Amino acid sequence: MNFRILAAFVCLAPVLAISEDMGWKKHVVHEGFRTNTAVAADYTGDGKVDIIANNDDKTRLFVAPDWKETVISDSPQHGFIHSETFDVDGDGDPDFIGARYSPGLIVWLENPGGAPTGLWKERLISDQLNGIHGLLAGDVDKDGKMDLLANSAQPVGTDYPVSLAWLPIPKAAREASSWDVNIFAKEDAPGLTHYLGLGDVNGDGRPDAATGAKGKPALDGNYFAWWEAPADAKAVWTKHLIAKDQLGATNIHPVDVNADGKCDFIASRGHGEGVVWFEGPSWKRHEIHATIKEPHALIVLDFDGDGDQDAATCAFGSREAYWFENDGKGGFTNHLVAKDQAAYDIRAADLDGDGDLDLLIAGQASNNVAWYENPKKSGGR
Repeated sequence: MNFRILAAFVCLAPVLAISEDMGWKKHVVHEGFRTNTAVAADYTGDGKVDIIANNDDKTRLFVAPDWKETVISDSPQHGFIHSETFDVDGDGDPDFIGARYSPGLIVWLENPGGAPTGLWKERLISDQLNGIHGLLAGDVDKDGKMDLLANSAQPVGTDYPVSLAWLPIPKAAREASSWDVNIFAKEDAPGLTHYLGLGDVNGDGRPDAATGAKGKPALDGNYFAWWEAPADAKAVWTKHLIAKDQLGATNIHPVDVNADGKCDFIASRGHGEGVVWFEGPSWKRHEIHATIKEPHALIVLDFDGDGDQDAATCAFGSREAYWFENDGKGGFTNHLVAKDQAAYDIRAADLDGDGDLDLLIAGQASNNVAWYENPKKSGGR
């Protein structure tokens, strides 16, 4: 079973259509705390997908299907802004990785396996980065093993200012004092970068990386860019600008949007307005939803099972969640999933075991953890 929560990866001049028929049933996992990040996987080994969320310096496991809560970490050092989940130690179950923004800290919590038994063992990944807003799992060096990507967005408090990094899992993860930090964007990612995307942009068989920098109040931001991976992934990568003057840029993910065999990008301005896609190789911009406010969270996946890549967001400014249905040629229909829901983080997983992707939302300003059931029917699925 693939334990990774399906996160963001993913590239007309569409006529936008909006469906107000939500159709997605809301399930509240927990209410009462501000939640910046949540991930999902089968943490107990019973075949059901569970949820881990972080708030107020506590990390909680919610066990499906009743979402019984267990605190798995209560360290005062926490307050994670983002997270990932995969099998770090190779024992067959998914572990949890959390990142604190500043002072920068990345740790992993070892899943003891089976039914919840209390606190999970915490181990350090790195305290060498600062301004860690985005984590992303992927095989950077193509060795068949999972790696971790992270940003170091702050210009101070680190030996790696305004940089991007990837960190391979040590051979003996449980015994390692920390993970090696490979800086691939060396001091050329200014402007408060946010989340990361990974995919082969130029068709050379190597995964490249992308990010958005929100700018204000930082200088030199408000752009989307990608970094071209060299043959040696541990060397410095080459930066390429995708678009400037993108106020509040946060998310960007490489994918072939219009099935022309070329890489495109889907992106959001999570501290501004709008979800867009950039058509490769010239990066011509097309609007998906031009007016949605602060669509901070973004994922790109096939939500309707028709073989092309769709997208979904939850905006803390508009307090709305949408999924964007791709017609396979880059024309999008915008389907409203939820109102009065604000998020910093959105993921997808089959939370009810019916074979399709549901949406998991960490409700930052909504003070909740909620998932929305995919109705799996044409035209407002």
